Amino acid sequence: MAVKDRTKRPRVPSINGREHAVAPDVAVAFLKNTMPFRELDDEVLRDLALHCRIDFYPKGTRLLTYNESDITHLYLIQRGGVRAFITDDDGDIVLKDYRGVGANIGALGIIRETKANLNIETIEDTFCYLIPRDIFKELVRNESVLSHFYLKSFSDNVVATAYTELRKNKLTRRSTEELLLFNTKAAELSKPLFSVSATTSIQECGVIMARQGIGSLLVYVDEDPGSMIGIITDTDFRTKVIAEARDIREPVSSIMSSPLKTVPADMLCFDVLLKMMTTSIHHLGVEQSGRVTGVITSHDIMVQQGNSPYYLFKEIAAQEEFEGLYLLSEKISGLVRNIINEGAKAGDIARMLALINERILAQILTLLHRQLGPAPVRYSWLMFGSEGRIEQTFKTDQDNGIVYEEPDPGQRAEVEKYFGVFGEQATYHLLKCGYPSCPDNVMASNPQWCQSITGWKEQFRKWIEQAESLEQIGASIFFDFRHGYGTEQLAVDLRNHIITCCRQPNTIVENLGRNFLTLQAPLTFFQQFIVEQNGDHKDRLDIKLRGLAPFVDFARVLCLKYGIRRTNTLTRLKRLSAKKVVDKELYLEMVDAYELQMQLRVIHQLSQIETGKEPDDYILPEHLSDLEKRMLKDGFSVIGKMQSVMRKEIEEA
Repeated sequence: MAVKDRTKRPRVPSINGREHAVAPDVAVAFLKNTMPFRELDDEVLRDLALHCRIDFYPKGTRLLTYNESDITHLYLIQRGGVRAFITDDDGDIVLKDYRGVGANIGALGIIRETKANLNIETIEDTFCYLIPRDIFKELVRNESVLSHFYLKSFSDNVVATAYTELRKNKLTRRSTEELLLFNTKAAELSKPLFSVSATTSIQECGVIMARQGIGSLLVYVDEDPGSMIGIITDTDFRTKVIAEARDIREPVSSIMSSPLKTVPADMLCFDVLLKMMTTSIHHLGVEQSGRVTGVITSHDIMVQQGNSPYYLFKEIAAQEEFEGLYLLSEKISGLVRNIINEGAKAGDIARMLALINERILAQILTLLHRQLGPAPVRYSWLMFGSEGRIEQTFKTDQDNGIVYEEPDPGQRAEVEKYFGVFGEQATYHLLKCGYPSCPDNVMASNPQWCQSITGWKEQFRKWIEQAESLEQIGASIFFDFRHGYGTEQLAVDLRNHIITCCRQPNTIVENLGRNFLTLQAPLTFFQQFIVEQNGDHKDRLDIKLRGLAPFVDFARVLCLKYGIRRTNTLTRLKRLSAKKVVDKELYLEMVDAYELQMQLRVIHQLSQIETGKEPDDYILPEHLSDLEKRMLKDGFSVIGKMQSVMRKEIEEA
């Protein structure tokens, strides 16, 4: 650290000359091991130590309340831990992050002179060093290392992102890129509103767009200029005016896209991107208080972001060669790393991976149809297991199949031959794109999983009626299917058939539920992790099989019982909570436990990829922090509560 001219820096002022409950040398020792204070000169640390005190907060203490608490001190956690959260419009707790030893609380509010931006609650008995607000503000003004750390590295949304501490501990940022996707709302990137009446001529609209240098115009009805009914873009001029030789004197309403698709002004750019990728709409209105106030485009986000997921998404959609798709798929891990750095939760990552994977699948199947010709009958490409649940990570085996409409008797041989070749080639190209073959051969290349709608319905009927062997044959993953490509109605018909079968007198809930009751939480009597005892993964915890699977199984079984059609585990749990199958407290505990495990799993796998290893699900507990270990154990303890609910459901079945 460079020597500073200390004669020009004011000393840290004293506060009321009061005595403090901690010895200055003890405080200095702590600060020297705490970012960013450890970067300060010794003299500054000694000055600061004179103003530190330490307080104790029992487990369950609310330190700060969102939008209510004045922040009088900076809290530095000396021992224990807290959780930071907000409550959404439905009253559900939205977990933001956990903070352990060395973490700070309240910096942002002090710097910006606002009330608390999060609820902060201790999750165990906690000791905190307290630095008075004025002392901290003076330090930030005079010490560049502190100002840089807090003013550049922290923001409202960075603090508010899920599992901040976990990300900081497990991954090292590669650059200082702005945290755009999770730090910027749609309103902040939206362009000013340019609009015209629906009766305005196409020619006049073109003149306005050229004069203003804009790529779109919103359209309103004459009697209400504030009510936007549609939009025109440069693309509309190319495809609807020039290509069709349309009369430019026609009203703009003849070429506009309507209705106008909008996003809320406070929607994060990440979710805006997901909507654009899902709908293939590149221009969205930004709505605030019921009125459209601007427009946001995919280009706006890509320019700001630089390494936007949208770039990769567009590249995949435009790729005309299988080999090109193989190369593009190699970029996925880097993309995921970027969004983790930007604040992505495991659920965000899974949604993004699902969209990218679906885009790769769609392009593979599109190219195959060009080679093989169109399918002789309508079909739906089905995705099972984690793909079906939108819970993919980097280690995602292929679990897929094909359901096609019932062919005419004379057409059956032709149909079976076509889909036999189609399924085999599709799974091959998916393998080349980095999606490993299923060890159990649950793939569309297997004739057993490439059947007509009648064949699939009969298969599910047998599984439901013979539920006692369902888990043993591994068939439960088939109940997590969703449509991936083709004709979605076939997948809907199959789902409706399953719901109908499960409503008939049968033992599926009882048998699957009893299997669930045999599961053991991965903890010993003495609260130690149950790890692998031998083999390549000795002393490691299988976070997927022992940790996540019970939550997946619980949600699946009860959703079958109650006719819930959704497949994502968190969505299933929310629906079960809404139906009062589980109480709200247990629901929130399950969500917290599941999200933490998913986050640990994703970061573990990404770290392996970056060191040239094959990603797996085996986590070494000794590499976890004390706080992470305690959080995991708390999550595993929830399994017992889930089993109590399942036991009651079985008794009532």
